[in-house]
Amino acid sequence: MNPKEQLLARIRDHTAVVGVVGLGYVGLPFAVEKAKVGFRVLGVEQNPARADKVNRGENYISDVRDEELRDLVARGLIRADTDFAHVPEMDVIVICVPTPLTKNLTPDLSYVERVTREVARNLRRGQLVSLESTTYPGTTEEVMLPVLASSGLKVEVDFFLVHSPERVDPGNKRYTTKNTTKVVGGVGPESLDVALAFYGQTIERVVPVSSAKAAELVKVFENTFRAVNIALVNELALLCDRMGLNVWEVLDAAFTKPFGIMPFWPGPGVGGHCIPLDPHYLEWKAKELNFNTHFIALAGEINRRMPEFVRDKAIRVLNRLGVAPSQARILVLGAAYKRDLADHRESPAVEVIRLLREYGADVVYHDPYVPTLHDEGVDLDSIPLTVDELQKSDLVVITTDHTSVDYGFVVAHARHVLDTRNATRGVAAGRDRITLL
Repeated sequence: MNPKEQLLARIRDHTAVVGVVGLGYVGLPFAVEKAKVGFRVLGVEQNPARADKVNRGENYISDVRDEELRDLVARGLIRADTDFAHVPEMDVIVICVPTPLTKNLTPDLSYVERVTREVARNLRRGQLVSLESTTYPGTTEEVMLPVLASSGLKVEVDFFLVHSPERVDPGNKRYTTKNTTKVVGGVGPESLDVALAFYGQTIERVVPVSSAKAAELVKVFENTFRAVNIALVNELALLCDRMGLNVWEVLDAAFTKPFGIMPFWPGPGVGGHCIPLDPHYLEWKAKELNFNTHFIALAGEINRRMPEFVRDKAIRVLNRLGVAPSQARILVLGAAYKRDLADHRESPAVEVIRLLREYGADVVYHDPYVPTLHDEGVDLDSIPLTVDELQKSDLVVITTDHTSVDYGFVVAHARHVLDTRNATRGVAAGRDRITLL
C-alpha cells in the first residue's frame, strides 16, 4: 500500500496515533473526543503545568468532563509532553495554537511557524498535518507548506496537509466538538480525502471545501459576521443613549419578528480570542491585495470604543450622584469576557477597569470564575460579593452577566448599578437605582 492507503487504513481501524499540539480550549476537548473512540492521543503542550495536569488526569477546561479525562488518561489513551520528540509516532498532527495580533493589529503567526518548523524536523511519510488555528486565507499553503516541504517529502504523495478551522464556543452545552459541523479544505484532493476520513470518525457532519484557503476564509468570515452584527447593536446602543431610549426594549421588540432578523446584543465591548481578533486577519489580508474592507474596519472601531463609552456613562452616573470620579469606589461585577466562564482574554471588563482607574477611581471587582486579574497593569484579586462591599461602593458596574450572581441582591444593597448586559432584566424592586447601557 502507498502512504495514503496505509494512513487511511489506520484511521479507519482507529490504530492511528493522533497528535494534538496545544491543549487549550480547542485542543483538549478535541483530544478527549478522539480518545473516546479508541485513538491513542499524544498531546504537545508548551505549558509544563498544563501538561502535568493532563498526565494526572486533572481537567482545566470547562467543556471537558472531569471523569472522562481521568478515565482516558488512566487507560493510557491520552498523554501530554512539552516537546516534539514523539512527532514520528503520530499519524495525524492537529495544530491548535494561538494566533494573536501584534499591537499594530497585524497577524502574529509565530506560534504556527514555530510548531511547523518542529513538525518539519520530525516529519515522516504517511502523516496528515491539520491546522485548526484561525488565520488569514493563504496561511496553510503559503506559510506552512514550504516549511514542511523543506523536509524533502512531497505533499499529496508522502504527507498530507489541510486546514480545518476550529468551531468551539466555550461554555456551549448544546454544540460540542462532536456535533458541530466541521469544515475541511486540503492543499490537494489526496489531502482532503485523508482529512475527511479522519474527522469523520468522531464528528457527525464534515463539509469539504475546494481548498485550504477557502476553509481559512470560512472561519474568519464566521467571526467577522458576528463582529459586524455586534457592532451594529453597539452603535444602536450609543444612539439610544443620545435619544433617551432603552436599547434593550427596542431590541426585544425587534427580535419578535419571525423572519429576516437575528438576535445580537450590545455590551461593554467584545472579548475572547475570536471576535476582537479574527476580523483583523481578514482586514490585513485584504490590504495585501489592495482591497479596503471598510465595513469590517468600522465594526472593529465601534466595538473597541465601547469600554470608553461605559467609562463615560459611569462618570455621568457618578456626577448625577454627586460623587467625583477621583473620589469614587467602583465595584465591577465580572471580569470574564463571557458569562459562566473563567476566560478573561481580551475581556472588555479589564479595559473598563483600566479606564476608570485612569480617572482616579478606586476600582475593585468580583467574579466567581476569575479569582485574580493580572493584565497589563491591572493586578487585582476578586473580592467577596457581600452587603458591606456593595454598600461601600458608590457605583456597581455589571460587565459580565454570570448566572450565579443574585442581581436582586446586588440592586437591593447597591447605591446605584450601571448594567451593561441587561443582567437586571428580572429585577423588579429598585429600578430607580439601575442605569442600563
